[in-house]
Amino acid sequence: MKNNIEGKVVVITGGSSGLGEATARFLAEKGAKIVLGARRLNKLEVIADEIRKSGGAIEVLKTDVTKANDVKALVKKAIDSFGKIDVMINNAGIMPLAPLAALKVDEWDSMIDVNIKGVLYGIAAALPEFQKQKSGHFINLASVAGLNVSPGGAVYSGTKFAVRAISEGLRKEVGKDIRTTILTPGLIDSELQLGSSDEATSQFVQQVYKDAIPAISIAKAVAYAIEQPDDVDINELVIRPTVQEF
Repeated sequence: MKNNIEGKVVVITGGSSGLGEATARFLAEKGAKIVLGARRLNKLEVIADEIRKSGGAIEVLKTDVTKANDVKALVKKAIDSFGKIDVMINNAGIMPLAPLAALKVDEWDSMIDVNIKGVLYGIAAALPEFQKQKSGHFINLASVAGLNVSPGGAVYSGTKFAVRAISEGLRKEVGKDIRTTILTPGLIDSELQLGSSDEATSQFVQQVYKDAIPAISIAKAVAYAIEQPDDVDINELVIRPTVQEF
């Protein structure tokens, strides 16, 4: 029986590891056509080779989500390769946590550029295509840090609160033909945990991440949102390990 994922063209940013990679592999198994973007082209090519050997359809493109034209080129790659785009997963993100008093201004700038502007650039690239097609689905990666703020996470939380606000505004603006999902992960095994240059914070983060659940947990949630009938909009999914309190 055909599922509602098979044949869909899915664009994923931040696809060279973690949640992006796991989602690409899982959706490809279900028959989606994947277009994967990230800065590390060598890693993308390894993932693509493995997906193709398993019979999957995938294209990759070196993509820096802080550059609007890169994200536009990724969506164009989907259309040139597969004739359309059905799902835009704005997954790329970074998490260099540190107390505000550490004044890591460059890291603040990077988080704003990747976590907020990267999502906006994904919307800017895909929305005109979705409007033209009168169909499409945005899946934007937020975080439980967008639900509450922990010490050391003020700026990161700020970026994820922003993703939630932008996504909710998008949902209200796009009308009935375009779906929007906010994906809100807790502790999921990924490279996010390695992002902190502040030593004390880094040690704390890696301790906490011992409770992380595998990235496939998110991939399955993404599949659940995509495979719903076209008139069903899964607006938000919050996924934590059972042991996680915050």
